[in-house]
Amino acid sequence: MLPQARRVFPLKWSAGLLGVIALLGGCGAQDTPEIRVRAVIAAGEQAAEARDLSGILEYVSPAFRAEHGGGREELKQYLRGYLVTHQSVHLLVRIEDIEFPYRDYARVQLTVGTLGREAIAAEQFDLAADVNDVVLELQLEDDEWKVVRAAWGPRRRD
Repeated sequence: MLPQARRVFPLKWSAGLLGVIALLGGCGAQDTPEIRVRAVIAAGEQAAEARDLSGILEYVSPAFRAEHGGGREELKQYLRGYLVTHQSVHLLVRIEDIEFPYRDYARVQLTVGTLGREAIAAEQFDLAADVNDVVLELQLEDDEWKVVRAAWGPRRRD
């Protein structure tokens, strides 16, 4: 599980968190849980790149807690600030693993890169300004996947 921290997450982490939370969106009920979670991630990436704060937050649970101690309202304020200071958002997202420890609970491990500008080779993580390892925990709430926990940090080199 994700560890609790006592401090509120700093603004510099909001870029990583933008990538984390921005990976949220809608999907159809007829698909398998894995397909639905993947659709949420893809739609969320699009919402983030469109700088759509309400679209990002639509799939964040009211019970959301970040690894660094912030809740949904703190997340909203930091994302708002990030979107104001970054007039364009370009993300590279790679799903590393999806687990379903329970029928209504998913744990997704991602690599998320934020680009300072649009890269010609948009699939190259070495062009990213920040690359983070991200763990999202999603729960099925009223037949929609919502993020309830998030942890992120700089990409670990293997």
